[in-house]
Amino acid sequence: MSDSRSVGPLAGVRVVELGMWVAAPAAAGLCADWGADVIKVEPPDGDPQRSVFAALGVRDQVGVPPFEMDNRGKRSVILDVRSDEGRQAFEELLAQADVFVTNLRPAALARSGLSPSEVMARHGRLIYASITAYGTEGPDVDRPGYDIGAFYARSGVAATLVPDGEYPPALRSGFGDHFTGLSLAAGIAAKLYERERTGRGGHVTTSLLRTGMYALSWDIGIELRFGRREQTRDRYTSGAPLVNCYRAADGRGFWLLCVQADRHWPKVLAAIDRQELGDEERFSSAAERRRHSAELISVLDAAFARFGFDELTSRFDDADVWWAPINTIADVIADPQARGAGGFVTIDPDDGTTPFEVVNSPVDFEGYRFEPGPVPSLGEHDPTFPRP
Repeated sequence: MSDSRSVGPLAGVRVVELGMWVAAPAAAGLCADWGADVIKVEPPDGDPQRSVFAALGVRDQVGVPPFEMDNRGKRSVILDVRSDEGRQAFEELLAQADVFVTNLRPAALARSGLSPSEVMARHGRLIYASITAYGTEGPDVDRPGYDIGAFYARSGVAATLVPDGEYPPALRSGFGDHFTGLSLAAGIAAKLYERERTGRGGHVTTSLLRTGMYALSWDIGIELRFGRREQTRDRYTSGAPLVNCYRAADGRGFWLLCVQADRHWPKVLAAIDRQELGDEERFSSAAERRRHSAELISVLDAAFARFGFDELTSRFDDADVWWAPINTIADVIADPQARGAGGFVTIDPDDGTTPFEVVNSPVDFEGYRFEPGPVPSLGEHDPTFPRP
């Protein structure tokens, strides 16, 4: 860690991570971002996420941004927990730890004597924090899931994003994993607070499935209560034409955010100099605009196409029309608000190579200036750590 770092809220907390790919490393990575000392235990061939580009056919990689995002500021040791020697060394690490983070499948942990009940029997103050695909009980606890299977497909998220009968688009890599890692990091913080009161550790767990269900909980709750939900529609048949996506004349996209339709409708008309549309019966109220949604979307498409993006959005701002740009990733990187909001930080590698920017974690703490530590090479650190 850089000596210039201020003290994070988890300073003094030691985390041992036995994880791979994304979800558990993301949870432990947030702990590292927030000041914890995180020891990443890897098998002799390393966390497979280190080689994710090679798995995609990319060779001679200089850096692996997906691995860097979730593993900056950690220390890496190599241990084979399937061997007697490796298990003994791992037990010594757990004896010095406050938190153990893992996303290995329950059966694999049990084979190594690392199930929650076994570990907690040996280390009563330890917080055992685990991520599974489908939970710790039920018929599919050991079924492999990944975020695309458990968070996206099985939770209902994927099917709900598209109209009935259409195939969902592919999930962006790490999307559900990062939501779930954030869920577990919150659980770890709560459990640490509980331990301050009780002196006891315990098991805290979440799953990709449960986090996906929580993300979709409005829709699931409506179906539970009323046996139905609002169907997903494409933009052309949306029932909310003032909360919809459009394009300006130069092709740049934006989203109208006029949730209070009757309040915002006159402002939209003023922005585009089409006040006469307010006199049309078919657009005279929120109910009528919903009934004639396809017609209104067509009218607005033509109206917005008269202006370039900068002129149109300036008119929106002048008329107090709420909107947001549909940014590409390149747009986000260049967005002054993303930078003003603290969305990026710089890693300065220990080996003297060129510093590079990465995405910041999503929570800031007053009095803590986060400076990410370097990304550890495989087995870079000795497995014996005296407690600071």
